[in-house]
Amino acid sequence: MVQPLSVAVTGSSGMLGSALLSAGWDDVEWLGIDIRPPVGPTPDVFRRIDVRDTESLTEAFRGIEVVVHAAAALPSYSASEIAAVDVRGTESVLAAAKRAGVGRVVHVSSTAVYGLPRLCPTPEDYPCEPVDPYSAAKREAEVLVERARRDGLCAPILRPKTFLGENRLGLFAMLFEWADEGRDFPLLGGGRNRAQMLDVADLCAAVRAACTLPDAQVDDTFNIGADRFGSIGEEFQAVLDAAGRGGRVRALPVLPAVAALRVLAALRLSPVYARLIHKLTRDSFVAVDKAAERLGFAPEYGNEESLLRTYAWWREAGSRSRTIGRTHRDAWRQGALRLAKAFC
Repeated sequence: MVQPLSVAVTGSSGMLGSALLSAGWDDVEWLGIDIRPPVGPTPDVFRRIDVRDTESLTEAFRGIEVVVHAAAALPSYSASEIAAVDVRGTESVLAAAKRAGVGRVVHVSSTAVYGLPRLCPTPEDYPCEPVDPYSAAKREAEVLVERARRDGLCAPILRPKTFLGENRLGLFAMLFEWADEGRDFPLLGGGRNRAQMLDVADLCAAVRAACTLPDAQVDDTFNIGADRFGSIGEEFQAVLDAAGRGGRVRALPVLPAVAALRVLAALRLSPVYARLIHKLTRDSFVAVDKAAERLGFAPEYGNEESLLRTYAWWREAGSRSRTIGRTHRDAWRQGALRLAKAFC
């Protein structure tokens, strides 16, 4: 009888961690690690550990074959929190994996490391030019992983686009809420730009490949994103249409709206941070050819399908969430943007 693969997941109570645990992989034995208890699928074993606690991680990792490092702070956190979790946490995970004899660490990063790329689709060898504390910390964490890779660890790095699916709230909760209320939804310039997203089920498939394929295939860095996507305006309109309340995407004049959003973001009165403003005004998509060739990555869902799947889940369950502001599973505070409801 073949023994199941032993996989530890940091951030196991988050959106990606919960999706991995519910993916139905009978050939995997899960160890969940998080500072929060499980709120969905329960791993085979759960340890409540801060990823910066190297000693506790080392003990937890003994006998583990693969670590999926998915614990991270969000862009809405303070710069000090982001650095503490994303950089010191990654350093701690790598040190614990080495001490415990773990053979592979799959690091879940982000396409945010590119900063504001001028080339679309953006390939993996495009220069990384972080523009804020979140993207800088993500890149710094990658540098640590790359160093461990050079020292002999098999260390795939996955750079996913914004991913959607069950338990995804964040800023998308605002779109879903306004759609359900029959309000128009304002977008900069009407959302004519293209912004690639990703279904969490497709991200899970990429994680599985990174965990199980031979070292020579996976010991590299891979963009992960949908291969079918249109304009933001078209895709958000599909959600408004699905609500059946008559809401329409409304175009905001770009220059004055961007100026206002930057001021609100600086005053922490809006959840729309500076790098997201860029993504709402210019094309943002990455090349996924390497993942297709080396990982067999073949996304099942395009942007619109994934948005509609997430909205259907929200109508059934997500709208009952009363937690605000700290994770992808929480609805983010709308702040001053809530005032816009009076005009939409």
